[in-house]
Amino acid sequence: METTTVKLYSLNYSEVKTYLAASLFVVGNILFPQLFHLISQGGVTWLPIYFFTLIGAYKYGWKVGLLTAILSPIINSLLFGMPMPVALPAILLKSILLAIAAGWAAQRFGRISIPILVGVVFSYQLVGTLGEWIYVGSFFKAIQDFRIGVPGMLLQVFGGYFFIKYLIRR
Repeated sequence: METTTVKLYSLNYSEVKTYLAASLFVVGNILFPQLFHLISQGGVTWLPIYFFTLIGAYKYGWKVGLLTAILSPIINSLLFGMPMPVALPAILLKSILLAIAAGWAAQRFGRISIPILVGVVFSYQLVGTLGEWIYVGSFFKAIQDFRIGVPGMLLQVFGGYFFIKYLIRR
């Protein structure tokens, strides 16, 4: 597997760049899901609400990721009703876990690779699924991302790799 070193940042809440970057990723997390919601079951299959959270947290640090993780689902729900308010706690949990996992992995490894992104996506999904199971009380509902969302997880890994490696190299 190819490993690529890219310039990674760890922005702080005192920096304007943090809020500018998070704003761009929130916009991405608003527009991207709208595209996938044009496809039947597109949201639950492709998991687009997580895509730019992964990118933001990996490239610019967990603080940018956390802002993106919290604001994206809430704004989407308020503007478009998706995710439905009943699903918000589970999606917020997974979004926050993704921001933390991606930010930690970027800081820890200092490079981008497919195996690292597989670990990030698998870890947030596994822990998030356990949290969702506790919250909703249904194992079957909690494993929905593993039953239906594998294409979305693959999009996060391979799309995230491509996006970070080729599109935001600086």
